[in-house]
Amino acid sequence: MSTKTSELLSVASPGTTAVVRGVADDQLDLPTPCPDYSVRDLLNHVTDVVVNFQAMAGREEVDWSGKTDHLTEGWRDRFATEAARLVEAWSDPAALEGVSPGLGLPQETVGLMALIDLTVHGWDLARATGQELVVDPSVVAAGHDFMDRMGDMGQRMGAFGAPVPTDAAPTTLAALLARTGRDPAWAPPA
Repeated sequence: MSTKTSELLSVASPGTTAVVRGVADDQLDLPTPCPDYSVRDLLNHVTDVVVNFQAMAGREEVDWSGKTDHLTEGWRDRFATEAARLVEAWSDPAALEGVSPGLGLPQETVGLMALIDLTVHGWDLARATGQELVVDPSVVAAGHDFMDRMGDMGQRMGAFGAPVPTDAAPTTLAALLARTGRDPAWAPPA
């Protein structure tokens, strides 16, 4: 089985997984477009994302406060495995039914939160480590749709920064990044 959410995640996941696999050990302390996160911090966070959103597909409440260090032996392969499990968790149509007990949001919205996190943080990691993340237009469109509905709330809750002005066309990845508070032109310090 599959759902629209799992289909979008299955399109987005390989790119982010490739970026994660491409992070070199000597890049873990580099800064990222997320001012409070080094590459190491962001890798741990995005691993939490792929694990916690699996549980959220089953309407389980998760604790985001734990700071697990996922970067132990085999972490790149574990991320790939967990990202595949994320897609699988959202492939059950029941995952999209009802309201999330922890967030009080429609499950469909929760699934799109996973998509946004996977995509935007994949870009953050790619930009910080000199890689490129190619994002499918269907994922970009879903991201813009999500931001249309949830961007203001996400900003109030601190999930997104203030939108960054950009000359990018409104339907592009650059415009989506700007809507989440990222400067699409961010580059690591020289």
